[in-house]
Amino acid sequence: MIQTVSTKPFDDQKPGTSGLRKKVRIFQQAHYAENFVQSVFDSLEGYEGQTLVVGGDGRYLNREVIQIVLKMAAANGFGRVLVGKGGILSTPAASHLIRSSGAFGGLVLSASHNPGGPDEDFGIKYNVSNGGPAPEKVTDAIHARTLAIQSYRILAAPDVDIDAIGTSRLGGMTVEVVDPVTGYADLMETLFDFAAIRAMIAGRFALSFDSMSAVTGPYAVEIFERRLGAPAGTVRNATPLPDFGHHHPDPNLVHAKELYDRMMAADAPDFGAASDGDGDRNLIIGKHCYVTPSDSLAVLAANAHLAPGYAKGLKGIARSMPTSGAADRVAEKLGIPLYETPTGWKFFGNLLDAGMATICGEESAGTGSDHVREKDGIWAVLLWLNILAVRRQSVAQIMADHWATYGRNYYARHDYEGIAKDRADALMAALRGKIRDLPGFATILGTVVQADDFAYTDPTDASTSSAQGVRILFDDGSRIVFRLSGTGTEGATLRVYLERFLGPDGKLDMETGAALFRVIESAERIADIEAFTGMNAPSVIT
Repeated sequence: MIQTVSTKPFDDQKPGTSGLRKKVRIFQQAHYAENFVQSVFDSLEGYEGQTLVVGGDGRYLNREVIQIVLKMAAANGFGRVLVGKGGILSTPAASHLIRSSGAFGGLVLSASHNPGGPDEDFGIKYNVSNGGPAPEKVTDAIHARTLAIQSYRILAAPDVDIDAIGTSRLGGMTVEVVDPVTGYADLMETLFDFAAIRAMIAGRFALSFDSMSAVTGPYAVEIFERRLGAPAGTVRNATPLPDFGHHHPDPNLVHAKELYDRMMAADAPDFGAASDGDGDRNLIIGKHCYVTPSDSLAVLAANAHLAPGYAKGLKGIARSMPTSGAADRVAEKLGIPLYETPTGWKFFGNLLDAGMATICGEESAGTGSDHVREKDGIWAVLLWLNILAVRRQSVAQIMADHWATYGRNYYARHDYEGIAKDRADALMAALRGKIRDLPGFATILGTVVQADDFAYTDPTDASTSSAQGVRILFDDGSRIVFRLSGTGTEGATLRVYLERFLGPDGKLDMETGAALFRVIESAERIADIEAFTGMNAPSVIT
């Protein structure tokens, strides 16, 4: 029986760059998850009888919210729901399933790289029919509906068994529980030379992949151990856990320190990698060689032609504005366009759909291509392995060759976390107030030659996005970017992006902190970070 349940709006359900993320206890409030799901459905048109994909990263509350979604989808008129077995679907696998099944869209239940557990984070994101995150016009409509909602529809029915592959009925709707791994793994085999990678691994090439007790464990075991022949145990922390085994599943040098230490040891494997909570981010570390996400994007773009799926070349490269300019020089040499977009994968989706870009990346450890409409951690690892198998060089050798060809963008991101929102907003407001007067301002780094608040006009539909971050450019080619992150659930996070470029004839083997010393000092002086935040050092450096 379909029930119509009276409710009242919540005033905190505005989706961010990757959906709605809140603490678990917020989502556990009566009607909270139901209100948001109904607001998503109310903001869509033409879904009656259509297919919806549902799955998540296995974090705490994932299974319970899936049951709510299934019953609400049945009550709202969907014809079929595809759900990953056990409620599991990595974000890139969900994108692929939406695209391969011709689904109307999908609900991805994840807070990405945020911690999981009863006192931690949960999230819901709506993806459209191209498999990518909903564009701003859709998320704006969803938010408007959350402020006006008065009721939601839900089917009164027992829970669906989501642990057995097969088909069942829920009211007038079909529920199909599917294998969450095989289809995605099959897609990877069409893009990369698995035979070459398998031969490299058989030749005593050692790798280590850390799934961080998150969603990529089953995918990594299937691909790296079963299909590519890596020894059992190559994939560490391979079982997805509701609290990620108390890990913070963000693949950076702070939260993946165990992997970093392993790769810096005397007996390190040849290649190390990690992925995050929902499988869309990646960390790449060679033996004694950490690769920044910005450099990884540039190297992958420069060498993508070595993989069968990209042998015909790239149509273009896209990067988020805070990402370093390393990929720009690759695009210039390849004679292809480089697109600079705001942060958020949805901005890449239009370029990919229009055939204007092939590979995209963000400094926040997200890289992907036109095979799906999400960033994809395992995809990035496989492309690296394909390059290593063809070039027969170490990661360190490939990086040295790349810098000798293109120069090096020394780059770091400093995160100041848990700032009171009013203080963070005041800092950004003060920066924006200085923009007009900054050109000509002298610092220990040099003179500011340009300052702006980044705005973007989408070349595919002329839509605009403003106030995307304050950029400051110096006369020596250095750059500082300030923006507030939209991925946290408590307080605000100030992100400061620091960049210094040296050409192929410059000193390319400096320690990053030493290379960026003057950039860091200039950022503090310009923004008065300590005065606004009370913090004399960043929470995290990546």
